[in-house]
Amino acid sequence: MEPLSGYRKLGEQHYREVVGRYYEEFTVGDLVEHRPGRTVTELDNVLMSMLSMNDAPLHIDAAYSAHTPWGRPIVSSLVTLSIVGGMTARSTSGRTIANLGWESIRLTHPVFTGDTLYARSETLAKRLAKSRPGQGIVTSRTTGTNQEGATVLVFERSFLVPLRGHGLDELADY
Repeated sequence: MEPLSGYRKLGEQHYREVVGRYYEEFTVGDLVEHRPGRTVTELDNVLMSMLSMNDAPLHIDAAYSAHTPWGRPIVSSLVTLSIVGGMTARSTSGRTIANLGWESIRLTHPVFTGDTLYARSETLAKRLAKSRPGQGIVTSRTTGTNQEGATVLVFERSFLVPLRGHGLDELADY
């Protein structure tokens, strides 16, 4: 894998931040660790649970959750998936034209408020899109871990990315 700079040089000592990668910049087997980590707050859990209409007391009612094996609310899986998935966008799918699907989503360890999540993504496959010239499909597996290194989430995702010369950088002044 070529080093990912995260910047495009515009001129002498003049750079612009970039997000994501072009199709050519993905190599099967590449592993990217996403940073910074993200500490989950109670606001994250309650707000996202309500936004997604998930009002299960397991996630939002501390008195109810005190009677569960964990003794406290568990962060909603939708919150965990959103945070870990979002952590990956900058270095993987930031140039995505379309998110094509999520598969094999596994929640392997509970997440609680105060946990700090980290993520890493491995490129599993890539191929040129048959019906979309100038675009390719990349599949990656993302693993989310907590501050103790326990795996909390694993999923695979496929997304459509442009080839070099077919992106929106020039049109959007990126």
